[in-house]
Amino acid sequence: MLRSLCVMLVMAAPAMAQPRTGDVEEGRRLAEQWCANCHRVAPSGPGPVTDAVPSFATIAGRPGRTPDWLSTFLRTPHSTMPDPGLTLDQSRDLAAYILSQPR
Repeated sequence: MLRSLCVMLVMAAPAMAQPRTGDVEEGRRLAEQWCANCHRVAPSGPGPVTDAVPSFATIAGRPGRTPDWLSTFLRTPHSTMPDPGLTLDQSRDLAAYILSQPR
């Protein structure tokens, strides 16, 4: 009995250790709320078209842009970007949405 329980726990550990992946729809909502004042957050908008601030499609197309990299970047203060105080889950959602953009 104890051995069976141990085997079940060992088998379940990888599933429990999997990090939460971002929710693209929640990321879209956050992008429209927090990012569209400066960034073009989707090909058809909302957001301005400007050379001063990259669109989400441009960001997604840059080399090395992974969900983890973007999530960390979004939670790190930058002098050129306001800090919206995103939670880890929000930053993952926003990163998933950014990476879902057509390049």
